[in-house]
Amino acid sequence: MKPSIVLDGTSLTLSDLEPLVRGADVALSVAPSAMAAVQRAREIVERHVARGDVVYGLTTGFGKLKNVAIPAADLAQLQTNLVLSHCCGIGDPMPAEEVRIAQVLRLNGLVRGHSGVSPQLVETLVRLFTKGFVPVVPRQGSVGASGDLAPLAHMAAAYLGHGDAYVGGKRMSARDALRQVGEEPVRLSAKEGLALINGTEVIKAIGTCAVIRATNVAKSADAIAALSIEALLGSLKPFADRIADLKGHAGHRRVARNVRACLADSQVLASHTDCDRVQDPYSLRCVPQIHGAFHAALEHVRGVIATELTSVTDNPLVFPDTGEVVSAGQFHGQPLSIPLDYLGIALATIGNVSERRIEQLVNPDLSHLPAFLTPKPGLNSGMMIVQVAAAALASENKPLAHPASVDTIPTSANQEDHVSMGVTAARKALSICANVEAILALEWLCAGQAREFHKELRAGKGAEAAHACLRTRVTPLGEDRWMHADIQSAILLLREGKLVAAVEAAVGPLQA
Repeated sequence: MKPSIVLDGTSLTLSDLEPLVRGADVALSVAPSAMAAVQRAREIVERHVARGDVVYGLTTGFGKLKNVAIPAADLAQLQTNLVLSHCCGIGDPMPAEEVRIAQVLRLNGLVRGHSGVSPQLVETLVRLFTKGFVPVVPRQGSVGASGDLAPLAHMAAAYLGHGDAYVGGKRMSARDALRQVGEEPVRLSAKEGLALINGTEVIKAIGTCAVIRATNVAKSADAIAALSIEALLGSLKPFADRIADLKGHAGHRRVARNVRACLADSQVLASHTDCDRVQDPYSLRCVPQIHGAFHAALEHVRGVIATELTSVTDNPLVFPDTGEVVSAGQFHGQPLSIPLDYLGIALATIGNVSERRIEQLVNPDLSHLPAFLTPKPGLNSGMMIVQVAAAALASENKPLAHPASVDTIPTSANQEDHVSMGVTAARKALSICANVEAILALEWLCAGQAREFHKELRAGKGAEAAHACLRTRVTPLGEDRWMHADIQSAILLLREGKLVAAVEAAVGPLQA
């Protein structure tokens, strides 16, 4: 039975959206109380239109054209023109899962009852989502200020029968897609086009994907670091609670407990209790501090995204209790762009330290293991280029981590004179996340291979589970072989959550 989401505008969570991030389907509906709120707001819009009131977005032009009054007979065309004129997106399409999340988020904002759309429009959009109608939305073209205008316009235009859409994973014209699902093109009325394109739902959709994947990264990084500590005969002493107490950061404490849980009952660590090594390198010894800082950043960004899932980002805002229609700045993406830049920076740091652990594993001068983790170095190169690939990804992350939120460029004849670049921040955070998933997978391959040289000793419970999970898809490396397949298998196991699931089945829930 597929999971369900009942939209009421106020209770949507990241957990609700997680199946969509994974590419699964959900059953979508709207709470009756929310539909009643939509109706109340719509009555306000219709009252203003009937009286001929001059109200921005209802009976006027937009942006710099806000002072141009529009006759009542042209209001429907005004809304259609708005949508079509804003379809200026550029580049490759957004992945379908991101668009599906944006569809849900835009609906969730509308049903708060402050946007002024008709109940009929809401019902139609829910049906289209349920029938698997997914608009084709270009990735680029939003500055994240007066909403994600260009991408949301493409999403809205598909409902109107313009542009392209997917049905059943197949791309076709939006009109053909509507026919295939048994729907007619949507006809907009006063305020509805503006309500569909004025919002930060594309920033939030991409940010949701980034946060959910980063949560998996946080747990995966701790488990893989534990396996590397086993392989490199590292010390568990820096992970003690009393040391975390002296630092005072919750992220530090969570990471230390995750690693200790993964290394519980390790014969490997017990075998070198009295060794002469005084200190481990920072990439091992400082895991609580480095990973802990990432956990703290992730916790902050997750909280911001969770709040934004139920935020009204429309303009103007309709207040049914007073009958007012008020212009404000809810569509500005700055509350999202700064935290998403923070997330990208924090993720890049995890990639950096993971690459350093890979170097520790493959370098015989550091690891005291066979060179590049091959039983026959010289004839075989082993995992030499695994470290090179990790270094390439870690370095690629550095320019990506430059914050987009510090940039701004005036738009709309200087009416929109400060913008957030929120979509850019979100896209960069997600790109960094994908690179870090790959870097961690490369570390996992190396740590798993290194464990083959200590197989006579049992690893800690979580480390053993991580090693066993890897071996479901990747066999130990004896002779050189085509490494790409091993890398792709490890990345998929990690990204799909299989690694975390295996470790948690052995040691209980990891904290993130």
